[in-house]
Amino acid sequence: MVHAAGDAVPAAILSAIRIREATLAKLYFRFAAMNAGKSTALQQVAYNYEERGQTVNLFTAAIDDRYGEGQVVSRLGVQRAAEMFSAETNFTELYHTRPIPSCILIDEAQFMTEAQVVQLHELAHTRGSPVICYGLRSDFLGHPFPGSKALLTLADDLEEMKTICRCGRKATMNVRLDAAGNRVTQGEQVEIGGNDRYEAVCPRRFYTGRCKD
Repeated sequence: MVHAAGDAVPAAILSAIRIREATLAKLYFRFAAMNAGKSTALQQVAYNYEERGQTVNLFTAAIDDRYGEGQVVSRLGVQRAAEMFSAETNFTELYHTRPIPSCILIDEAQFMTEAQVVQLHELAHTRGSPVICYGLRSDFLGHPFPGSKALLTLADDLEEMKTICRCGRKATMNVRLDAAGNRVTQGEQVEIGGNDRYEAVCPRRFYTGRCKD
């Protein structure tokens, strides 16, 4: 039977899809430097699930309040509300008292704790719901965030999202800038900011301060 575009997907087919996903559920980590479109990609995944009548739960870090509390905002201007997680959030306890969705999406995943990554890995494999995390791999000094380090260890599927340096090379590192645009090499690991505070750069620029000789 052929279903025209826009037709509702029959319940039996949705059920079969859900069963298949339960057997294939994984913990995914989509990582990149700044400004690679991570939040845009997350919202596209959420839309794809919801378009097919499935449920998604979105989470973002409470510490990142650049656009207000509990908001996933892309640089393209697309925005939607999300639940917030903090260091005190326990995903195992949370889903003990609520239905498991078709997919769990985590924005700013670098701010998770190692314990939270373990909880989500267990949820994916014991409750059958894919967990897709989006975040930075390293900080402004090239050091891993705790959440990213745990995700790189436990995630069943890793994907590097691409962005470019000002020179056109692939950007894999992040640098922090002061008010005058100069690079900062000291400070706390976490300092919330956007394009005025951070820049994605190629490794050459990260280590030498320039893209060319």
